[in-house]
Amino acid sequence: MTVTLYGIKNCDTMRKAQDWLIAHEIAYDFHDYKKSALDSAKLEGWCRALGWEVVINRAGQTFRKLDDAQKQDLDEVKAIELMLGNLSMIKRPVLDKDGKLLVGFKPELYAEFFA
Repeated sequence: MTVTLYGIKNCDTMRKAQDWLIAHEIAYDFHDYKKSALDSAKLEGWCRALGWEVVINRAGQTFRKLDDAQKQDLDEVKAIELMLGNLSMIKRPVLDKDGKLLVGFKPELYAEFFA
C-alpha cells in the first residue's frame, strides 16, 4: 500500500491527519506542495475524480480575501487556475492511497478509508 498525504506543513488539520496516521501505524509520504509545488495534471486529476467543488477551500482566508470578481462565475477551469495560483486554496489534506482519494480530515472517515 502506497499512501501520500498532500498539504502544507503549517496547518492544524494537516497535523491532526499526520497524528492519526502515526497513531494507527500507517506509513505515508508527505508532499508539502508549498515547498515541492504541485503540477497542474495532479490537481486536474483530483478535480476530475472528486469534483473541483470538493477540492477548493472556500472556507479558508485565502479564498475569502479574493475580490468578488474572482469568485463570480466560478467553474472548474477558473477554480483550478485560482488554486494553482495560490496553493493555500486547496482543501487540506488530500490523502492518496493507491490512487483512491480523500479530502479533509475526520477521524471516522480515515478509519473507514483504511478499513
